[in-house]
Amino acid sequence: MPRLHVNIDHVATVRQARRGPRPDPVEWAILAERAGAQGITCHLRKDRRHILDADVAQLRKVVRTLLNLESSLEPEMVAIALASGADEVCLVPENRAEITTEGGLDVVREKLRLAEVLPRLREKGILVSLFVDPERAQLEEAAQLEADFVELHTGSYANADVRVRGRELERLIEGALHAHALGLRVNAGHGLDLENVAAVAALPHLEELNIGHALVGRSLFVGVEAAVKEMLARIRVGAHGEGSR
Repeated sequence: MPRLHVNIDHVATVRQARRGPRPDPVEWAILAERAGAQGITCHLRKDRRHILDADVAQLRKVVRTLLNLESSLEPEMVAIALASGADEVCLVPENRAEITTEGGLDVVREKLRLAEVLPRLREKGILVSLFVDPERAQLEEAAQLEADFVELHTGSYANADVRVRGRELERLIEGALHAHALGLRVNAGHGLDLENVAAVAALPHLEELNIGHALVGRSLFVGVEAAVKEMLARIRVGAHGEGSR
């Protein structure tokens, strides 16, 4: 069964609406771990719209599972990632005008910058993941760069009309199979919720799912523990072959 890594960014989004100390995303992360989350993910953006530098430092002190830091390729953010002590860094595209990440990193276009950054992260003992669309050219370049993981962008599947969702799921399946054949480990995430996660949890060779917004939203109604346990149960259903397209 793939591991559930919980993205805590949008707890910080609520906090930043008032620029106060609450709700504390670090406290929320601790509760998520206690409920069964097998990793904590956060995205420190250049504009600091939700997660702050102090959050990353505090998370490193308290996270007992695996800390995954999402980072752009901007030099400032790479320097922070290198010093963060994160167990895993996922390199992602970042556009200041976007509400949320809108697509995968263009590994082909960014191969020169990636070729400089990846060895520096590996020297720190950090596992490196590239957030990519399930396209053969992107996966093949990720393998050439010797990334540890690719995280398949599931947003197109999650947002697809029911008439084309099956086609988007097939793209993810093909991407997972091709990534594995290239020697890449496979993660997935973006836009996943209780209604669509089971089919993604059944992807071949999948090791990790990163889910945030849906869990944070659900926790407003049922609490952190129940929200995490519900998601774990739905992932288990999919991983055991009971998911639907």
